[in-house]
Amino acid sequence: MGALIDNADLVLQGFGATLWVSLASGVLAFVWGVTLAAFRVSPVGPLRTFASGYVNVVRNTPLTLLFVFLVAAAPSLLGLKVPLGMPMAILALTLYTATFVCEAIRSGINSVGVGQAEAARSVGLTFIQTLTQVVLPQAFRSVLPPMINVYIAHIKNSSVAAAFAVTDLVAVANRLSYGNPADVVGIFAGVGLCYLVITVPLSVTAERLESRVAVAR
Repeated sequence: MGALIDNADLVLQGFGATLWVSLASGVLAFVWGVTLAAFRVSPVGPLRTFASGYVNVVRNTPLTLLFVFLVAAAPSLLGLKVPLGMPMAILALTLYTATFVCEAIRSGINSVGVGQAEAARSVGLTFIQTLTQVVLPQAFRSVLPPMINVYIAHIKNSSVAAAFAVTDLVAVANRLSYGNPADVVGIFAGVGLCYLVITVPLSVTAERLESRVAVAR
């Protein structure tokens, strides 16, 4: 790991880039995922069809292929110019992770008793009010552990951005390994530890939350 220590500033830059890509796309994926989940349980047929089709297509598409599509195909099809680097990585990860967020939240919505929604409608609440004030608050509690697992996978998926001009931890490891072939194992082991610094606390939190939710049930 000598190369990592000698290039600590570069490693910190990559660590910061990984955190930023993961955080920014994670927040956006949550917003888009909740929206998709609302569409999937909506009484409006076209919204349900759109959300179902989007989730089934994007969730079953390799993330790398989605990156390539945004870079190579989207500009010609939509007349857009999507730059390589951080914006494109955040966009791709947002579109991809949102599908898993959607399914996690939808499972939580389905776990809420039907009587809750019926009672809300009986007192005059609209669908949106029922969803946001009655159903989602209960659903979020039950899906916290699986949601954290989704975000652990999301953080690891951010490593794909290294192939698309983002100087994250994997990109830093690749760059250092070229100049230090004798220290390749140590370099990638050190980068792996950096990922563990992010994901292990989340994993422990998920386990604790899961046990608390189980006791509450």
